Amino acid sequence: MSVALFTLGGTISVTGGRRLTGADLTAAVPGLSEVGHAVEIQDVEAVSSANLTAAKMLEVVDAASKAVAAGATGVVVTQGTDTLEETAFLVDQVWPHPQPFVLTGAMRNPTLAGPDGPANLLAAVRVACSPAARDLGALVVFKDEIHAARWVRKTHSMSTATFVSPNVGPIGHLVEDRVSVLTRPLRLDGVQGSAEPADLDAIRVALYTVTMDDDGLLLRGLADTHQGLVVAGFGVGHVPAALVPGLEELAARMPVVLTSRTGAGSIGRSTYKSPGSEFDLLQRGLIDGGFLDPYKARVLLRLLLATDDDLATAFGQYV
Repeated sequence: MSVALFTLGGTISVTGGRRLTGADLTAAVPGLSEVGHAVEIQDVEAVSSANLTAAKMLEVVDAASKAVAAGATGVVVTQGTDTLEETAFLVDQVWPHPQPFVLTGAMRNPTLAGPDGPANLLAAVRVACSPAARDLGALVVFKDEIHAARWVRKTHSMSTATFVSPNVGPIGHLVEDRVSVLTRPLRLDGVQGSAEPADLDAIRVALYTVTMDDDGLLLRGLADTHQGLVVAGFGVGHVPAALVPGLEELAARMPVVLTSRTGAGSIGRSTYKSPGSEFDLLQRGLIDGGFLDPYKARVLLRLLLATDDDLATAFGQYV
């Protein structure tokens, strides 16, 4: 049995002016040979996480599916951390296999004291080949914690403890060399249609974060350039009353998803009913983003528009 390792670059593989290959990364991990599964390495095009695209991640998913078909017991992807929460959620929507798909990386590169990459990679490989991690979809493994892709967030710019799941916490831990899954969340239906990289490239979904004294000027003309919009509103889903007419007009022309900019919790549905409240906006045609943060809502909306899946059904799983 083997684990398929795909390397995409990022801090975990940066040392001076040279990029570490998958062979370099695995050679630096004490105890990796004792896991009991061979690691089959595929070095993908090195790219910073800021330059990763949804199309590139779909290519990795396709290659990972082929590896699983060839007998891999699980998959590990190393990448930069800046967009890891988004790539993990994208993978979770399209990964059809019971085998674990684990994403990890590092906050400290190998030239610094206490690099976290080797420990994260070892933990990720252990999770990828663990029977306990099957049927959980995409997972993020960092600092000996296991997080479900649909909840995990990057919450600190530099800390090695940056990845947390604010609404639920980690679903499992690494204890010595054991993988302990403490709770098994119900695996939700992912995107049903086939998302092709070229189709995704043609879909533009904007993300608009509402701010105090917002005049909504940046929303004008958006329907002429984009196919969808995610609104990150105040608190449980509020916007200034001045933005309501523009958002209602946009919702009549394209899908507009309402989320919270707070980083945790769900939007409301009927707690407040004044103009610009969550109740008011949902009545005007905006889509309830539920517990999805704005970044994941944008990933999901883009996938749904590329596959013609039913938006209400897909977003309804997160309410």
